[in-house]
Amino acid sequence: MLAGVMAIGAAVPAGPATGSAQQAQPEPCGVTVQLNDDTAYELGLVGKYVHGDFNVALAQCPGDGLKAPKSTTFSSPVLSIGKYDYGPLIGVPANISAEVTLKEGTAPGSYPLTVNCNGKSYTATFSVPPRQVNAVPAGAAHAGDGSMSS
Repeated sequence: MLAGVMAIGAAVPAGPATGSAQQAQPEPCGVTVQLNDDTAYELGLVGKYVHGDFNVALAQCPGDGLKAPKSTTFSSPVLSIGKYDYGPLIGVPANISAEVTLKEGTAPGSYPLTVNCNGKSYTATFSVPPRQVNAVPAGAAHAGDGSMSS
């Protein structure tokens, strides 16, 4: 399974947290930031980290023509970020992307993803789901090896 490039969600300027939830509103300048993007084959990827798959930070940052300024960067307390691409993406309203991996020991929950665009910070939230169990539990029934099939 290949998680699509991060979809761009509405960004909220970074600032001190308050006790109430804020509804994300698009910036008048059109800056957006998000983790992963839905694809034609898989929906529900936007704003979710996908364990064991390719994950991408995406943003739209006004710059030089179709490209984001080279000074544009992503940050998150739980993601390692690298391999930036400062150009327009096909099928995704973004002009900067970067590969991201989850830092070891990150618990399931919601976390910020911030883009620094033209000297201002814009933040969106993404979720990290629990990891799926890959091992067969002890004492679980096992299927045969197929030797009796015809």
